[in-house]
Amino acid sequence: MGTKAIDPQAIRNVTIVGDPDETAQVVHRLLGRTSSGPQAVIHWSTSGIEHTIRLTELSSHTPAADLERSIRVADGVIAVVNAAAHSTPRLETTLRVADDHQVARLCLLTGLDQPHADFDRCIRTIAATRGAVPLTLQIPLGIGAAFEGTIDLAPMWTLEPMAAEFYGAHWEVAVQWYHTLAKTIMDQSTADPDPSLALRKISLDRLHRRIRRLTRIGDVVLILCSAAPSSDDITPLLDAIVRYLPSPLDVCQPEHALDY
Repeated sequence: MGTKAIDPQAIRNVTIVGDPDETAQVVHRLLGRTSSGPQAVIHWSTSGIEHTIRLTELSSHTPAADLERSIRVADGVIAVVNAAAHSTPRLETTLRVADDHQVARLCLLTGLDQPHADFDRCIRTIAATRGAVPLTLQIPLGIGAAFEGTIDLAPMWTLEPMAAEFYGAHWEVAVQWYHTLAKTIMDQSTADPDPSLALRKISLDRLHRRIRRLTRIGDVVLILCSAAPSSDDITPLLDAIVRYLPSPLDVCQPEHALDY
């Protein structure tokens, strides 16, 4: 049998950086098994297109020189962030190194069910890091012991009004976060007498294209929330990887070709 050709545009080479215990849990959820090996491969279809995702784990405790080299040759980085941790110096290092080498970045917030979890503090930390403009794609539904899951902001208007009734008071908060998301990625010049309504009229495909472009050129850092511990739903994370992180053909740094 012949080898199936893989379109380079459908490949995602992703390095997951963070505390080893936390990155292992993320990879385990992505793979659905306990052992991943040095490099794990996932096949994932979105919008009818099959993608090949190659995952590599990298401990945030790795010596600084090795950490920088590994991030430099990555096409995209997922930084795993514990929302209950008060200090995250290695997160700041990871984001700064990725920014220096124009590597696309996505932050995955975990531990949102823990007693000291603070979603807003995580966003402020990322926003305070040089070169890191946070773009929140998900918000937690509750926090700490009240954490029940997440709300996806980009497609939220396709679910209205059913979602508004389901989420209750959380819906108004989601609307505010959506407006921030839309204003960050779209041109704000509009002739619509109701700017808020104009933001809601943006098509989902257009949102996806703008988010991908800004992520690829390093203008934004995507923010996603890990699912509740009782859930194995990793669909939003996989969709975000293939929709927004670059393919090898999108990465124009010469050192990538040399190091792979």
